[in-house]
Amino acid sequence: MNASVRLSVSSLRSHKRRFAGTFLAVFLGVAFLAGTLVMGDTLRANFDTMFGNATSGTDAVVRSADAITTPGESQGVRQPVATNLADTVEKVQGVAAAAPDIQGAGQLVGANGKPIGGQGPPTLAGNWITDPELNPYRLAEGRAPEKSGEVVVNRGTANKGDLKIGDTTTLRTPDPVKVTIVGLATFGGEDGMAQVTFTGMTRADAEKYLTVRPGQAASIQVRAGPGVSQQELVDRLTPVLPEGVEAITGQESAEENTDMISSQFLTVFTAFLLVFSGVALLVATFSIHNTFAIVVAQRTRENALLRALGASRRQVTAVTLVEASAVAVIASAVGLAGGVGIAAGLQALFPAIGFPFPEGDLVISSLSMLLPLAVGIVVCLGSALLPAVRAGRTAPLAALRETAVDTSGASRVRAVTGMGLAALAVAVTLTGVLVSPSLWLAGTGAVLALASFVVLGPVASTTAVRVLGVPLDKLRDVTGGLARRNALRSPRRTAATAGALMIGVAVVSLFTVFGASLKATMDQTVSRSFAGDVAVSTPSFGAGGSGLSPRLAGAVQRLPEVDTAVGLGRGVAEVDGRGRALTVTDPVALERTFDLGAVDGSLRALGTDGLAITESEADKQGLKTGDKAHLTFTDGEKETFTVRAVYGRSELAGEYVITRAAWAPHRTQDADTLLAVAFKDGVSADAGKAAVEKVADQYGNPDVQTRDEYARSSAAGIDMMLTLVYALLALAVLIALLGIANTLTLAIHERTRELGLLRAVGQTRSQLRAMVRWESVLVAAFGTVGGLGLGAFLGWVLVEASDGASDSTFAFAMPPLQLAVVALVGLTAGALAALRPARRAARLDVLRAIATE
Repeated sequence: MNASVRLSVSSLRSHKRRFAGTFLAVFLGVAFLAGTLVMGDTLRANFDTMFGNATSGTDAVVRSADAITTPGESQGVRQPVATNLADTVEKVQGVAAAAPDIQGAGQLVGANGKPIGGQGPPTLAGNWITDPELNPYRLAEGRAPEKSGEVVVNRGTANKGDLKIGDTTTLRTPDPVKVTIVGLATFGGEDGMAQVTFTGMTRADAEKYLTVRPGQAASIQVRAGPGVSQQELVDRLTPVLPEGVEAITGQESAEENTDMISSQFLTVFTAFLLVFSGVALLVATFSIHNTFAIVVAQRTRENALLRALGASRRQVTAVTLVEASAVAVIASAVGLAGGVGIAAGLQALFPAIGFPFPEGDLVISSLSMLLPLAVGIVVCLGSALLPAVRAGRTAPLAALRETAVDTSGASRVRAVTGMGLAALAVAVTLTGVLVSPSLWLAGTGAVLALASFVVLGPVASTTAVRVLGVPLDKLRDVTGGLARRNALRSPRRTAATAGALMIGVAVVSLFTVFGASLKATMDQTVSRSFAGDVAVSTPSFGAGGSGLSPRLAGAVQRLPEVDTAVGLGRGVAEVDGRGRALTVTDPVALERTFDLGAVDGSLRALGTDGLAITESEADKQGLKTGDKAHLTFTDGEKETFTVRAVYGRSELAGEYVITRAAWAPHRTQDADTLLAVAFKDGVSADAGKAAVEKVADQYGNPDVQTRDEYARSSAAGIDMMLTLVYALLALAVLIALLGIANTLTLAIHERTRELGLLRAVGQTRSQLRAMVRWESVLVAAFGTVGGLGLGAFLGWVLVEASDGASDSTFAFAMPPLQLAVVALVGLTAGALAALRPARRAARLDVLRAIATE
């Protein structure tokens, strides 16, 4: 074993350049993985610290005990508590102070007339709590609001909206309210809680604009007297609280807030980055394997001589594995340092691009260091294992051979195995898509499809390169022909080199196809379901935004140009014990402006105790027209509703519909999510839209869009997602480029004598460079075409599986222009990867190259 180590060290010293590509591939993959883990730990710790600092003066929170949670939401809607409960709480022994905390949605309009925030995180408004220890916000500039119309905003919101103390602007609650900024605040020492916006009002204004009726608050914040612990305070409060109201410690409240951020954002965000780390490491696996396969092939005679001199198979295998271990450990260790640098860079970058995460020192846990280190070492050693075993099998007589013939592409076993895997992949995929819709089955089929592509790569590369290289024979004459023959020389090597790029292109194509399909789905949904002429909405998603004023629908309905205007409000209730979102609207107007499909029953007969439900949801709940459903609202009231209509489509109308009259006794802060408008016959689109815009301007200036514009804006978030995906996948493409460049560099070293002979018989330096570049482009073309095919197939699988596994109807779309750009980028990547190897090849000294052994 000592001899193996000495040989490995000697080889590494003599051939450092051989492993440069492997080193970089491992380094980049480990750095990205470590950076993701360190950033996730840091953000969780910093949010925890920020919430702890912000709520350090709150020892207990009194709130409703029950919450109604709808599917897709982690935090439910709670019933408000009475503000006068604070007086009862203050009388409990050990309570130093208690204050009602009134909260609701409120979106500020910036100096440019556009709303601030609303792209995911909540836009909050509430009463400014005068007790500085109970108020999570700290006044940093100016003063607290003292009279109606005065507000304090968090400093991050003011900076984003270019607002300052003394400015007058609009607060959407959703009814527009004119407010004057008199103070700026911080939260836990930061300018704000990430992108959450906050506007603090007087208590009277908060009750007026944020609650249905005065005397309601989201919770009561309580501060303990000296010597009273948080748990002791909760124990004293519990006996005096009315039924349905609970007290929790301030620490539990802070932990809930941290968990909410973690579950809604950090966990998803970190998982998203980890997926791309996995893609990068998968691509690196191909590049690493190819490097060691070439190195082993180049050292065939050397290994054979070692065998002839008495070295065992185990010793020869150990030499390669020790080299791989050395590269793996060094590259992974350096990658850990790079990961810490990436995390620090992201921490500094996010505030600059509008994501002001809380500041704090990097949190580097043992898991964040050990896991990437282990993954890097395992990936590198696993990739080198087969080449190492192949090296150990080198026969001593191979030392007498001048060359070895690579017949990997003609292997019958490989062809049969690959075709078997492909057939199994198609069968499993089609079962998960068409027979028994299942994302898990479809995903298993996708993995099998990837495996079949890898196994069949060497078999397919010979035919693919011959076909793709046909134009080269005509366009580049002898140079193109030589490039094609070089790419055909080792099918296994060509397939492994192209495989790294294939994976990157496949994932890019997958997301491109899926993104285009989501856009087509949104366009189909609007075109099929929305029968109006214009839509009025606020540009927001997630928990952000304040919605539209319910009074806007009535104001638009009174316009002479308008035939029907219907607003879609949102409510929540438990339907037979399950939390569900309710669409609150005028069902008669809804039926006139939305295509609801076939309707069993009558939407006109809902009244104050009727319910309309989609056909799919009715099947799930076992309900039909005339059945009774028991609804429990957030105010604790329980009522029995009759199912009076079952309709077919739910994309925009929602799955449950009740009238505004039925919702009125239980409503919270009222808002519409969408206003659909249909014009009278003879009214042009421009004239009708202009009339609606004039009215909408008086209600906070929401967007007024045609059907096409509304469909495009609804899909705007998809483009943002794809931009992020492409940026992250650039790492995988970079690693694939390094793999191609490294393979070419090693191949040039392998063909030194051959290249010298070509130069000796008249090939010019430019022809030699062109030959190497076109060989790289051919390999890249093979990887790109395979990646496009695999990505398009997986995109179809994902769309069809999503369609079968959900109630929504997905539309499949192939975007030819975007896929053409992906193909062009893949080919360009191949040309770029060959620049340095081609330059090195052209610089070879002819006489030395011919003399090389």
